[in-house]
Amino acid sequence: MATRKSILGRGLMAGLIAATTLVVWFLVIDLVNGRPLYTPSFVANTLLGRDAVEISFGIIASYTVFHYAVFLAIGIAVAWVMTKLETPPNILLGIVLGFFLFDLVFYASVAATGVNVVLSLGWPSVLVGNLLAGITLMAYLNLSEAAPRPSWLELLARHRVVREGVVAGLLGAAVVALWFLIFDALAGRVFYTPAALGSALLFGARSAAEVQIATAPVLIYTLIHVAAFIIVGLVTATLVFAAEEQPPILLGMVLVFAAAEAVFIGVLAVFASWILDTLGWLNIAIANLLAAVAIGAYLWGEHPTLRREVRSLTGPSLERPA
Repeated sequence: MATRKSILGRGLMAGLIAATTLVVWFLVIDLVNGRPLYTPSFVANTLLGRDAVEISFGIIASYTVFHYAVFLAIGIAVAWVMTKLETPPNILLGIVLGFFLFDLVFYASVAATGVNVVLSLGWPSVLVGNLLAGITLMAYLNLSEAAPRPSWLELLARHRVVREGVVAGLLGAAVVALWFLIFDALAGRVFYTPAALGSALLFGARSAAEVQIATAPVLIYTLIHVAAFIIVGLVTATLVFAAEEQPPILLGMVLVFAAAEAVFIGVLAVFASWILDTLGWLNIAIANLLAAVAIGAYLWGEHPTLRREVRSLTGPSLERPA
């Protein structure tokens, strides 16, 4: 009970601080741009399906309540995940969380309203604001720890699930990046793929002609790409450890991968179909499949217990002689 209260209390406070950080950030941005309270008014009116931006107390108050409720839920969820993974909250995870929040704003706004809120408000402001929110959320969780936890490097050395998750994520990210680097080089357009995805995500590009092969979209998308794969690696490593006790979880992982692949390609088809036309859905599917194989091969090699469990269920053919 004490642990649950601790997770709830720390999560609520962390979410409150992160939400306030984002509010203050956009309050400053709006004041600098000479349009006070524009951001909450714009987002609120967009959620209501209105084209005009009406600035009123009722609309701003309603959106503020919604904004804080979302971040309170995120704070509780992150506090719970940190406890389960026995992972120390730190600035690196705060940055990862910030990129996740940035992605969440983009996809949620487009899916719910059809409006690219990130593009309308300016992706640099939205990205920096969410990075600040993620970092402050993790910073509070770190400062409110009852007992000091090991550093990130110590954690990697001592905790296999985190170490293997990070390595697996970096390996998967590298495989996909290398695949598309080769693909782009053969097509005579190096870095086109991350530039196209970055331009679509950050600048709202709607055709291949609007792709900007420049440092900003390539670098920022690469950071998002790596952060996303680290999260995938951590989740996969956690499931692999669980599969040592219950091998059928491996089948569930395959099904989840297939569903995630279908969802990813489906989202591209709906919101950026020109990317599928340019890169090809089969090319994207192969890249992600190679990443999954690389991650799976790495984790398979790190878990002899799992190999023995699978062998006991399927026969000796899967296990090589020592």
